[in-house]
Amino acid sequence: MKIAVVGAGPAGVRAVEVLVAAGHRPVWIDEAPDGGGRIYQRPPTALTRDPRQLYGFEAERAQALHATLDSLKPRADWRPDTLVWHIRPGERQLSTLHKGQTGQLSYDAALLCTGAMDRVIPVPGWTLPGVTTLGGAQIALKTQGCAIGEQVALAGTGPLLWLLAWQYLKSGARIAALVDTTPFSLKARHAAALVCGGATFLKGLWFTLGLRLSGIPVFEGASALSIEGEHAVTGLRWRDRSGREHRVDCDAAAIGWGLRPESQLADLAGVPFAFDSVQHNWNPSHDARGRTSVKGLYLAGDGAGIGGADLAELAGARAALALLEDAGQPFDQARARTLDQRMAGHARFRAALERAFPFPAAMARSLDDDTLLCRCEAIRVGELRAAASEAAAPGLAHELNRAKAFTRIGMGRCQGRVCGAAAAEIMAAHLQCPIDQVGRVRAQPPVKPIPIRSEAQAQ
Repeated sequence: MKIAVVGAGPAGVRAVEVLVAAGHRPVWIDEAPDGGGRIYQRPPTALTRDPRQLYGFEAERAQALHATLDSLKPRADWRPDTLVWHIRPGERQLSTLHKGQTGQLSYDAALLCTGAMDRVIPVPGWTLPGVTTLGGAQIALKTQGCAIGEQVALAGTGPLLWLLAWQYLKSGARIAALVDTTPFSLKARHAAALVCGGATFLKGLWFTLGLRLSGIPVFEGASALSIEGEHAVTGLRWRDRSGREHRVDCDAAAIGWGLRPESQLADLAGVPFAFDSVQHNWNPSHDARGRTSVKGLYLAGDGAGIGGADLAELAGARAALALLEDAGQPFDQARARTLDQRMAGHARFRAALERAFPFPAAMARSLDDDTLLCRCEAIRVGELRAAASEAAAPGLAHELNRAKAFTRIGMGRCQGRVCGAAAAEIMAAHLQCPIDQVGRVRAQPPVKPIPIRSEAQAQ
C-alpha cells in the first residue's frame, strides 16, 4: 500500500510507529524542519537547553517521543520542510511544496495529523508589534530560547495560558500579569469532573498554585480587554467582574482563547463538518477510530478535534490500526480495544476542560465596530455587521461565506483561520441566529501561501 501520513506531532509519530511495525514504509510529511509538533517542538541543534526547562513535567515524555521519531525516520519515507497545500480525494493525491518545488504524491490511504493553532479574539491593539498568540510566545521560547519581550502580559483563557505562564516563569522571564477571561468560580464548578484527568489535572493544579505563590499578578473573570500602544505595546487594560478597570505596563503581550483544528486539508478532501457546541469549533466528522466518510482518509490528533497531546498519541495509533483493519491486514485487536477505552476516558476529561475554560463568545460578539477584525484584508467589525445586514436581505443567505463575498473577510493569507471564529460570533449576534447557522469559512487551495511560480508549475 501507498500510505501517506501528514504531520509528525504526537499523533503522527504513533501512527507511523504502528504502520512501520506492520511492515509498511509510509511517506511521512511534516511542514517543520523536524518532528514533535508544537507541544514537543524540538529546539535547533545550536540551542542547548535542559529539556526540563523547555518541557517541564513533560520532559521525559518529549524525549521519549523524540527518540521514537528518530528511530522511525530511516524506516519511513521521511519528508520534513514539506507543505501539503492541497488534497484531491477523487484522485487520491496530495500536492506538496518543498524548497520552492511542487510535487504530487499519490496514495492508497492517507492519515491526516495536522494539529491545531491558537484561537484568537481580535481585541483592540492586537495588531501592534509585540503582540503574539500564546502559541507564538511558546515557540519563541522553545526554538529561540527567548521571551517575546522584557515585561510580558499574558491574556486569554485555557490550559495553554497557564502552562505558558509557568514556562516563562521558570525560564526567568518577567510576567507583567496573567489575565484570564474565565472566572475562578466557573473553573471551581467543574473541578470534580476535571479530577478524572488524573496526572494531567494534578499538573495543571501545580501550575496554578505555583503561579499564584510566585507573586505574579493573576486576574480572573476579566473582560473588555485591550492592548495599548501607538507603534509598539505599552500596556494591557481590562475590567474585572465588578466593572473596575485595571492596567499594567508591558512591552509585549501574548493572547489566545483555546485552540482550533488545522482542518483545511480535511475540508478540501470533502469530509463533512459538524459544530461542537462545547468547544465552539467546527470539527471534521469521523468515528472514534479516525475513519471518515471519504474512502481511504483517516484523521487523528487535534486536527480532528481538540483533545491535547495525550489523546493525540492514542488517536494516532488507533487510526493507524483502523487503516490496517480496513485494508484487510493483520492488526493488534487487543491493543485496539485498550486504546478505545483510554481514548474514551481522555475525551470525558477534555469535555470537562472545555466547560471549565469556555470560549468567551460574548466577548467576541461585543467588540466595537472600529476593532480591526481581519488583519489580512483590513476589515473592521462594523464592516462585517453591515455586510451581514445586506446578506440577510430576501433571497440572500445570511451565512459567513456570503459575508466573505461582500467584504473579502477570510480571503487573505490566513484564509479565515485567525478571524473566522470571532467573525462567526459577531455575525450570529447581529443576525440573532444560532452560531452553527452562520457556518464557517470554507477552505480553499492552497491552504497556506505558496509562490505563484510553484502553483503555475503544479497546474
